[in-house]
Amino acid sequence: MTSDTSDRESGPAPGETGPAPGESHRERVNRELGELLQGLRVAATGVQVLFAFLLTLPFSAGFNRVDQVGRWLFYIAMLSAAVASICLITPATQHRILFRSALKEKMLRRANDLSLFGGAALAVSMTCSTGLVVESFLGVWPAALLAGGVAGLSSWLWFLQPILDRRRSEEEPDE
Repeated sequence: MTSDTSDRESGPAPGETGPAPGESHRERVNRELGELLQGLRVAATGVQVLFAFLLTLPFSAGFNRVDQVGRWLFYIAMLSAAVASICLITPATQHRILFRSALKEKMLRRANDLSLFGGAALAVSMTCSTGLVVESFLGVWPAALLAGGVAGLSSWLWFLQPILDRRRSEEEPDE
């Protein structure tokens, strides 16, 4: 692929990796979009498995023994899994519709936003699913503690740690 020097960026914005050596802006957008879509394929598969499990749960024999707290946990888990599925599948669908258009950069930014929102919805679904399962065997307090642990761990690893890393890298002096 030929690159036009007018298509090159002057440098990365704070917190961005920037283009690879000799990579044009267009090539960078293509690479980043490909990387993001590949990551979303992996995440979407996990969400779909969780969503499928939740969809079958009300039809299982023991679901009628789930108390009111468990039912609310189920509803929140199912709804947030549906939202996560929609958010994580949308970029691939839009990519097919917008294929070969001049909107790749817009698609990349939208896909990034959707992946973050989908990740948050997935964290909610996993937290509530964990709470539902633990609550049905051990009670409300152990469920609250373990679900809180899932919420805290996913919040830290998926969102807070990378945000802190990004801020620290922006504060570091250029070498």
